Amino acid sequence: MWFYREIIKKKILQTSSKRKFEDFIVRSLKEYKKNNRYIYDVKINEVVVFHEEVKTMLDKEKVDFLLYNIQEVQRHHSLSNKSRMDEYQRNLNHTREGYIKQLLRNKLIMDEEDIVRLYDAFSVKKELDWTSLSIWPLSHMLNQIYSQYKEKGISPTITAKLNDLKSRLKKLNDNYYAKEKAKWFSKIDDILYIESESPEASIRPDFFVGDDEFTKFANDMINALPEPQKPFWYRLVSFAKKANGSKPSKKFLSESKLLIKEVGNDKFKKIVEEWLLFIVNLKEKVDVHTSRYGDQEYRYSTYEFLSPSNTDAIKGFIWMCSHFHNKQSIQTTAQLAERAFKKIPGKGPAAAAIGNACLYVLYKSKGLDGIGQLSRLKLRIRQASTQTLITKYLQEAAREQGVSISEIEDLSVDDFGLTDAKKEMVFDDYKALIEIERIGKTTIKWHKPDGSPQKSIPKFVNEKHKAKLKKLKDSVKQINQTTSAQRDRLDRMFKSNRVWKWDDFSKLYLNHGLMSFFVKKILWNFHQNGEYHTAYFHKNHWKDIDGNSINAEGVDTVTLWHPIQATVKEIEAWRNIFAKLKIQQPIKQVFREVYILTDAEINTKSYSNRMAAHILKQHQFNSLAKVRGWSYSLLGAFDNGQYNDAATIEIPEFEIKAEYWINEVNADDAFNDTGIWDYIATDQVRFISTATNDTIDLIDVPDIVFSEVLRDIDLFVGVASVGNDPTWQDSGGIPRYNDYWENYSFGDLSEIAKTRKSILENLVPRLKINKVASIQDKFLVVKGKLRTYKIHIGSTNILMEPNNQYLCIVPDRSKNSKTDLYLPFEGDSGLSVVLSKAFLLAEDDKITDSTITSQINRK
Repeated sequence: MWFYREIIKKKILQTSSKRKFEDFIVRSLKEYKKNNRYIYDVKINEVVVFHEEVKTMLDKEKVDFLLYNIQEVQRHHSLSNKSRMDEYQRNLNHTREGYIKQLLRNKLIMDEEDIVRLYDAFSVKKELDWTSLSIWPLSHMLNQIYSQYKEKGISPTITAKLNDLKSRLKKLNDNYYAKEKAKWFSKIDDILYIESESPEASIRPDFFVGDDEFTKFANDMINALPEPQKPFWYRLVSFAKKANGSKPSKKFLSESKLLIKEVGNDKFKKIVEEWLLFIVNLKEKVDVHTSRYGDQEYRYSTYEFLSPSNTDAIKGFIWMCSHFHNKQSIQTTAQLAERAFKKIPGKGPAAAAIGNACLYVLYKSKGLDGIGQLSRLKLRIRQASTQTLITKYLQEAAREQGVSISEIEDLSVDDFGLTDAKKEMVFDDYKALIEIERIGKTTIKWHKPDGSPQKSIPKFVNEKHKAKLKKLKDSVKQINQTTSAQRDRLDRMFKSNRVWKWDDFSKLYLNHGLMSFFVKKILWNFHQNGEYHTAYFHKNHWKDIDGNSINAEGVDTVTLWHPIQATVKEIEAWRNIFAKLKIQQPIKQVFREVYILTDAEINTKSYSNRMAAHILKQHQFNSLAKVRGWSYSLLGAFDNGQYNDAATIEIPEFEIKAEYWINEVNADDAFNDTGIWDYIATDQVRFISTATNDTIDLIDVPDIVFSEVLRDIDLFVGVASVGNDPTWQDSGGIPRYNDYWENYSFGDLSEIAKTRKSILENLVPRLKINKVASIQDKFLVVKGKLRTYKIHIGSTNILMEPNNQYLCIVPDRSKNSKTDLYLPFEGDSGLSVVLSKAFLLAEDDKITDSTITSQINRK
């Protein structure tokens, strides 16, 4: 009888407790709803019931309250699978979940039995999943266990539960929890390691835990270290995992500096440098998946670069590199930034958080080397958010130096020890001459002790001077990257109408080891006392349009020459001078297209339709726009055709923003797997005052701004138009736009194509095919052995006579199309395609490609 009485008594107590606990929940919800519109993430700390009643309970009763809430939440979740909970029941559940988080967040004294009861209640499912973890504040619970047992060690029972938890977490294949898993594993290991008492084991082993190639590479390096060094790296890895947020705190930086000092700066830099370079060269992992839907089987691929579990730890080590300012560390950080922002299919940037950490380190580096890398990356990385962050860092750096962004970018260009675009490195009695040949190509020429040329790298250099040779090759790679970046930066300056004082121009351009390569191939305006002279540098002298030497030393200011400032006669004269001297300009300047306001644009007053009604490949347009400094957001099919968009660019020097209006081409299946439209249709161009946000009449837009904006847009159309795609009709395209393709492919020449024609008129008579090639209207006509071909100078598409039959030839982009012929400027790929097709078709009887011959022989 006594036994049954105790059971009944216990049930009565349990029922009473349940009523009391449920009353807490009901009253807490009612109170919370008075001050909060949304009942989702309930902040229990704002509830009076918690502070006045729940918080005052004994710890044992709090554990009982916790268990009650856990069981009720799980019970209602299981019911919701069969019948939907009403809103009130859902709100009660949210309140219970709020109490679970709050009670485990507060200090709670628990014994072994309490911990086991809670663990068993949370882990009723055989396998952990999103549902079970969504109600289990695991980090708070682990912190509770650690704080209560860190001084006294844990029992075998709790050890078993923690090992069981680790086993369950390892089976959790949910990327959403990847970063959290790393923290949970680390905290569990901290608790399990409490029992260790030996001094040499006082620092527990800590490694990278992500499921990727980097984890194996880095952990193998740590394991291979001498035993006395390992504890230092365990501490560094453990510390790096604490990295969170967008930039490091002062505490993180100061503590990491002390840790690095214990390891040794050189040892730290050597190992971390290898880790970062490994990531730079790491290729993303591709997994192919197969799924079935009905009778149909589908295959798709997923891409993984770095495990999210490793992101914070790697970010932490990158932040630690902000303590070092040597050139090699800065270059490696810049390389890693570029790799991290490289896009992965279906994901976007490979590792944006790591890339952002690199940008921070470059900004914080002493001197201007890091700023120089930021300036280069601004031209290389195209994500709008990243561009904004880089600009922010450049602005802060410029403000700290008391100069403008343009000026700090000038100051930060590395000269790499060059003098007049070349330098020598000595290897014993041999010399290596490094010289910039053209944009993106720097040559290394070896010379023997007697000065005669050496064709290849001397054998003893490879054997005896490996480190120095590597430094030489790295330097060449950096020079190539810098010349490409500075070419693009200079080209953008035409919009801003940059002005330099003579001393700055002389130091940062004319006498700069690298920038002098550009200066001496470009036309400059030298301003003095309200007048200016245009000149180019030749044989150590500045020469004017008549070939007379001028003294530019000490002039007031210097600007870039733009053809819109000159007469047609002057432009022709400058072109003839550069052609006669065979000066190849690194940017298109004397042959630069000029766009002057037309009568139609004066009549429309506030907008231009000159570049409207084109069909462009959206992704190609997006890439081109970003390269030229424009902002644009891809249009998606999910927009349901409701919105127009515009590509925009700001020209702050003139307080002007240009807009190029865009519409989606809404056609069946004309979008990719992510729902982005394949094609867009172009509309009007407008100019907006950034000071007033008013539309500017075209006649009031500065000539140079109007010309440069229209030139950008002409480039976008000239490259991204479907009319340039020789496979458009054969691949199906969009049938209703075939007329546009036909009209563009063989229609009037754009300004860019007119410039191309002008060059060909001068060039074709000097080609070996000059007897069979000629310029006729908008075509380069080539008389082959089998047929005559008309290559459109704009689109590069081909018609065959006598019946204007279309000939499809797809250029091989992988081949280097550079010719030994003199071309007045670098960078016109369309000109190269026209010439390569002309040379091919001049000997059409020797063509073996059946995809081409079958078309030629079809009458």
